[in-house]
Amino acid sequence: QVQLAESGGGLVQAGGSLRLSCAASGSIFSLVAMGWYRQAPGKQRDLVAAITSGGSTNYADSVKGRFTISRDNAKNTVYLQMNSLKAEDTAVYYCNADLARTASSGRVTYWGQGTQVTVSS
Repeated sequence: QVQLAESGGGLVQAGGSLRLSCAASGSIFSLVAMGWYRQAPGKQRDLVAAITSGGSTNYADSVKGRFTISRDNAKNTVYLQMNSLKAEDTAVYYCNADLARTASSGRVTYWGQGTQVTVSS
């Protein structure tokens, strides 16, 4: 019923830029927060950036000053602008959404399928 559609991943040279998009669709009563996580081979999945419905943002220390998260509430879409990319940014990036499907239901977390970002040196 609820789906997260990701796009924008790909191959880029070090120092370049990419913009990731994630659109939430389906039955959504309240979208509390959306964000991006990443997971490199052999490592755990870590938060990259997140944004709440009120516009408050959180960033991993490793991406502060380089990445910017934003959202379009009318489209239930979150964006991640990634600048000055480094080889260590290479990972699968996963979209995340915390939402309530109805007025009476509890908050549930949804995940996208992941999109590969590869940065070449």
